[in-house]
Amino acid sequence: MILKSIELKNFRLHKDSVLTFSENLNFIVGGNGQGKTTILEAIYYMCTTKSLNQSPDIESVNFEEKFFEIKGQFEDLTKNRININFNSDVGKKAVLLDEKQIFRAADIIGKFPVVTLIQSDHEITQGSPGERRKFVDSIISQASETYLKIFIDYNKTLRQRSSLLNQIRETKNPSLYSQLDAWTSTLIKTGSEIIRHRIKFKNEFNEYVKNAYQKIMNTIETPDISYQTFTEIEDKNIEEEFAKELNKKKELELIRAKNLVGPHRDDFIFNVNNRELRRYGSQGQHKTFQIALRFAQFFYMKDTMGRVPIFLMDDIFGELDTYRAKKISEYLKEVGQSFITMTDFTNYSDLVKLENDKLIEVENGTVTYV
Repeated sequence: MILKSIELKNFRLHKDSVLTFSENLNFIVGGNGQGKTTILEAIYYMCTTKSLNQSPDIESVNFEEKFFEIKGQFEDLTKNRININFNSDVGKKAVLLDEKQIFRAADIIGKFPVVTLIQSDHEITQGSPGERRKFVDSIISQASETYLKIFIDYNKTLRQRSSLLNQIRETKNPSLYSQLDAWTSTLIKTGSEIIRHRIKFKNEFNEYVKNAYQKIMNTIETPDISYQTFTEIEDKNIEEEFAKELNKKKELELIRAKNLVGPHRDDFIFNVNNRELRRYGSQGQHKTFQIALRFAQFFYMKDTMGRVPIFLMDDIFGELDTYRAKKISEYLKEVGQSFITMTDFTNYSDLVKLENDKLIEVENGTVTYV
């Protein structure tokens, strides 16, 4: 899949920018706050309908305007045009794919697969379990429409069941217990499917992580991901174990009015040489693992989906030592279309711009091809 072009109107600093891209590497160079990362954010919007940093849509509107518009053209086996409009007066966003309005993000997710390597990725290895779940769920959701649907249904069930638990705690109404049983049954069914998908993903993804880690570091260190859920269940009946655990926590759930069991509370443990990275890893190991995860994601999605994702990298090279920067530069030659922001191209002697790569300079929202 290739992003051929993009048009930005009133999108942050970009009042009226039109960009065309290389099918290979696109280096986007500019100082801090000049609008280079905005280009990555616009690409991410088209692929997911959401902001790269999860900020509200209204924050992406140019300060002097009331709306923003993003237009882009993708080419794969077919050509697709996507148009995203947001109007701050009405607070609504419209997404059109080939002139047809899309009302659910789920109808876009996975159609234009995207991988991001950004500075906030340190939260994946160093942050809360929720960050690791979000990382894994985003990959599986792009690669599997089935998983995305189950995941959406599960979260709806969590909200409904939480509301019901709260009603029971407040009213002590015994008639609500039959409703709770029904929602619990749905929770077990959808939650068990999520766990099965995650186990399968973890088993497959580990090999991709090991390959990527080896490419970057060329060392004998061995990375590994394990999946931590409510019990050791890989060889057991998941629904049965889920029901047992819920029964144990039933009274506590009623007291706290909270869903205390399920894949929404699970974690993925990252290890290097059988030692937990979050507890014992050095800063260098954390950074290497974060980069390996994203390259692993790229090749996993490419193989699983049969399509080449777009790779977005935001100001990563400034954080790397020379050795890692050189290794990643070499690794990028195995990747398809990539968009790489940096503050100054001349400072990175290990990055080689080939004839069909593009170098784009951005200053105060204005784009220049070099």
